[in-house]
Order: sequence, then structure tokens, then C-alpha cells
Amino acid sequence: MKIFITGASGHIGSLVTAELIGAGHQVVGLSRTDAGAQRLAALGAEPVVGTMDDTARLAELAAASDGVVNLAFAHDGGDFAAAIAADRALIEALGAALEHTGKPLLAASGTMMLVGSVPPGDVGSEDTVIDPTRAGNPRAMTDGILRNLAARGVRSAALRLSPTVHGPRDHHGFIPSLIAAARQQGSFGYVGDGLNRWPAVHNLDVSRAIRLALEKDDLPAGIPLHLTAEEGIPFRRIAEAIGRGVNVPVESVAPEVAAERYGFVGNFIGVDNPTSSAQTQELLGWEPTEQTLLEDLDEGFYFRR
Repeated sequence: MKIFITGASGHIGSLVTAELIGAGHQVVGLSRTDAGAQRLAALGAEPVVGTMDDTARLAELAAASDGVVNLAFAHDGGDFAAAIAADRALIEALGAALEHTGKPLLAASGTMMLVGSVPPGDVGSEDTVIDPTRAGNPRAMTDGILRNLAARGVRSAALRLSPTVHGPRDHHGFIPSLIAAARQQGSFGYVGDGLNRWPAVHNLDVSRAIRLALEKDDLPAGIPLHLTAEEGIPFRRIAEAIGRGVNVPVESVAPEVAAERYGFVGNFIGVDNPTSSAQTQELLGWEPTEQTLLEDLDEGFYFRR
């Protein structure tokens, strides 16, 4: 297959690119920079330099492919609302390009979308219906766009990623951000008793799952895929591992203190987001096998940067 990937030179995109090429597929990869394009070429992909705002050009690339993986998101612009709007516009353009073809369109989403739609204490699943008005992330509306593309002949799926997609290649995700905050503050915290849970998944397990989804000709259209390996780690254990790695004290803090001390990511450290991927694993024949988040934290590479 010839697969078009946006965000192909990023943390997850580069691993998906390598996974697909290793399985014998062709990859056309979008990168914002010449340096990223060079990395893609070194992997054996056909690089394209551009931005996610050039929706007409990206739609043409999508139409010329056998499937699309949208992993691009403007994290670094500082305007989250604008980034969400750009994400929706791109997905709508990619979906229109694949309309009535039955080709797959997989697009990054997140398990945090489930917050507010799962009863307290319960575990979110692929069957959980997201209420966009109560969701834990404004990107929840994107899930609806992908679901609606199924009626237009697109084999669409939302890739609901764990808040932490960990591994040695993770340089800009939630975990590096929390570590940087702990170093800056000289301490680290969890909210309340710290028993709220975060799901987690290794980036290599994610890349395999995405390949399997693209290769599955009978992938149901409009479904969510839950890319989680660990259903829910008590955040206090994550905080304690960060404290050990940075060698700072760990303490309970109020939610408003967490947001003040740790910036944008501090708004999420008290969120309870246990998420099952049982249906996704069965559907794709996918079994996560890589190290756990706490094993990666204890190994120490996150702290040697």
C-alpha cells in the first residue's frame, strides 16, 4: 500500500513510517521542515515539505494514496483553539478526498476525550459515547467528524492515544514536560491522594497497532481505536518515579497549585482516565509487548537529557 502520513517526521510519525516501510509499504510523509524531510528520506519514505494549513495540496496527496494517517497537530503555536480548528479543517479535507473510496483514514485523538463521559470509577472503552459538552478535551468534536465520515464511504477511525506515549524517542510529550517542571520547581506533586489513573502505551506498540489497522481490509468504518497498553496507572506512582529520577521531593498539591506550578500539563495531572483497549486488541490482533511507563521511567533515559 501507498500511505500518506501527516506529521510523519514527528515522534510517533517517524516510528509509524519505519514500521510501514519495514512491512513493505510505501510512505509519502509530510514534514514542516527540510531537516524532517531528510530524516524521512533516510527511512526510505518520499518526503513532502509543507504545513497542515495547505489543505488543498494535502487532499491531493491523500487522493493519490491507498490510505491516510493524520498525526499532525500544531502543538507549538500557543493558540490551542486555532490548532483545533486547523486539525478539523485538515481532517475534513482529507475525508473529502477519500469520499466513497472505502480507503482508511486514521487520525490522532486521545483517551482524555472520554473524561466527563465515563461514570466515576468506571473504565472507558471503545463503546463509550463521548459527550462533547463534557469531554476533557476540546478536540472531542474531531471524533464526531471521523465517525460521520463512515457514512460517506471512508474507512475512518479515531486513534485515541494515551496521554503518555512513552519511549526513548519521546522528547516533547507529557512526561518530558512534567520532568522539566519538576526540575524547575525543585519538587513534584500529585493531586489529592494521587490515585487518579492515567493509561499509557509505548510508542513502538502504537506504530504496530497503526500498521495493523491500515492492513485490515475489514476495519469497521467510523470506530475509535484505543491505543493503550496499561489501563490505568495511579498518578502518584508516576509522580514518585519522576521525583526519584529528578531527585526532588514529591507531595500532594491542590488542583489550582498543579496548574500554576506545572503549566498547561498541570491541568491534567489530577484527571482520572482509566481506558481499556480490549476491543481494539481483539479487532486488530494487537498485543502490546514493550516496556511499561514505570519501567521506562526507572530505566532513566528520560532523566539523562
